[in-house]
Formats: sequence, structure tokens, C-alpha cells
Amino acid sequence: MIQTISIGDFRDAFRNANRKENFSYNGLTELFNYFEGLEEETEEKIELDVINICCSYSEYENLKEFQKDYNKEDYESIEDIREATIVIMLDEESFIIENF
Repeated sequence: MIQTISIGDFRDAFRNANRKENFSYNGLTELFNYFEGLEEETEEKIELDVINICCSYSEYENLKEFQKDYNKEDYESIEDIREATIVIMLDEESFIIENF
């Protein structure tokens, strides 16, 4: 059984799972939009699994913060990261990646 949710329901799911600190308000908005777009593109429904999302995606304030987790020499720009994984831009500096 599939239930359609709103952006508010999506944010509430993270709060109810005690995972509201994993992503910023803007980050949750862009993740929701990303998953909705993916559903439209693939014509397949995506199950909301907050824990899986928290394990599979990470938000970074900027490239420098990202480089603390990944090899700085391999990822000198956002474009370098895009070659390795999905990047969801939040603004000019902050972004979410699918962990790899």
C-alpha cells in the first residue's frame, strides 16, 4: 500500500524518527523534490525510509567540509564530485550527495 505524502509529512517523518538534525530545512526540501522528480522520471514509487536516507545521503555546507570526509586531491570541485555521485545543490555552496 502506497501513501502520497506532502513536504510537511516528509519533514515530520525525519523529526519523528529523531533525525531532524541530519539535514537542514532547505536540505529536506531539496531531497523531497529530488525524490519526487525521481518518481516521475522512473514512474516508480519510492518508499519513505528515513534511516536509509540518512545513511545514503549527506549534506555539506561547502566543498571544504566535504573534503574532510573524502580525499581532497580527488575532489577539487563540485564537478569532480558529480563525476562520482549524485549532487543536489542547495545554494551556491551547500549541497547533498549520495554517499559513495
